[in-house]
Amino acid sequence: MAKKESIYSKDVILVMAASFFFMFSTMFVNPLINGYAKDLGASSAFAGFIVGIMSIAAMFLRPVAGNLTDKFSKYKLSFIGGVLILIGILGYIFTPSSGWLLLFRLINGTGYVLCTVCMTTWLAFLVPRQHVGEAMGFYGLMNALAMALAPAIAINIYQKIGYREALIASAIAAFLMIVSIQFVGNHAQPNKKLQEVKHTHFKIIQWNVLPVAILTTLFALPYFTTQADIVAYVEQKHIDVAVGMYFMIYAVVLLVIRIGLKRFFDTVRFGVWFWISTVSTAFYILMLAFMTNNWMMALAAAGMAMGYGIIYSVLQSTALLLAPISEQGLASSTFYLGLDIGMALGPILSGFIDSILPIQYFYPVELILIPLVIIVYVIYKKRLNAAIDNH
Repeated sequence: MAKKESIYSKDVILVMAASFFFMFSTMFVNPLINGYAKDLGASSAFAGFIVGIMSIAAMFLRPVAGNLTDKFSKYKLSFIGGVLILIGILGYIFTPSSGWLLLFRLINGTGYVLCTVCMTTWLAFLVPRQHVGEAMGFYGLMNALAMALAPAIAINIYQKIGYREALIASAIAAFLMIVSIQFVGNHAQPNKKLQEVKHTHFKIIQWNVLPVAILTTLFALPYFTTQADIVAYVEQKHIDVAVGMYFMIYAVVLLVIRIGLKRFFDTVRFGVWFWISTVSTAFYILMLAFMTNNWMMALAAAGMAMGYGIIYSVLQSTALLLAPISEQGLASSTFYLGLDIGMALGPILSGFIDSILPIQYFYPVELILIPLVIIVYVIYKKRLNAAIDNH
């Protein structure tokens, strides 16, 4: 029997590396931007607006990025996105006021939107369609590792050298992203004939991918709530845990899971992953709700890796499989639109919950999401499980 040829070509590895660098660059900024804005003279309200404007803008820019990705070279759009990210971060470093910080946040956000949509679609273009699930698993791993490592490194560096100097590391990561894609041979030019047939007008979303976007939002809500509020939650409950290790544990467990299950992402139907992730999500919410020590915190982080960490990649690959080849960019932007909504609403809803209920109810309230994801899955079960047949 012939040995299976690896999907990890030079181009695939370079695109994955570039995805790590641009995500690291963006996520490095996130824990610093609020304090930096205040340091520049912004009020708490305006600083919060500066933090949130990127997610809000992304919701409107996603369809534009999706349509552009289906019409132009993935390399060209990723290059533009990387340059915009770099300009935005250099702007952060040299800005004289918080007002300018808002402008550069929008520039950074525009680049981020282009890169997330284009590079996901680019990677899917580079691998055989029957291996999209495996590729998205590792692509998602690169993103998850960047999202876990960047904030921890940013906080440690900032505490030693200050905001402006720390942001240089983010600029270096953006520059490395731009350099990485220069060595990718296949620029993923779109099929002109398919464009002529399919792309006659601007589309907001890829309708086949709508249930994926809804599920992405619902699974993302507790993840981004935890990302934004776990430190404050531990402080309010006076729990003696090493909370700074939470997302590091998450990243390590996710790494093990993705490596161990890589071959199964292309052969196991959506429903299996859905139920594993749903049970794991309920588990980590309960662990966080009743957490009293580091062991429970570690179990919660592992549960999050099994829940959100798995379903993120499965939803991403399912979105691409549900859409025609000519609308892979639009499918990717629809998936990320769901993620943007979860990213924006998570901290908003958590602030609302925290303001009206005692802290001990902070996580139990989020269990309402479990029946909601089950309802969405039951409604769209046939479509979601059939996606694997579109390899």
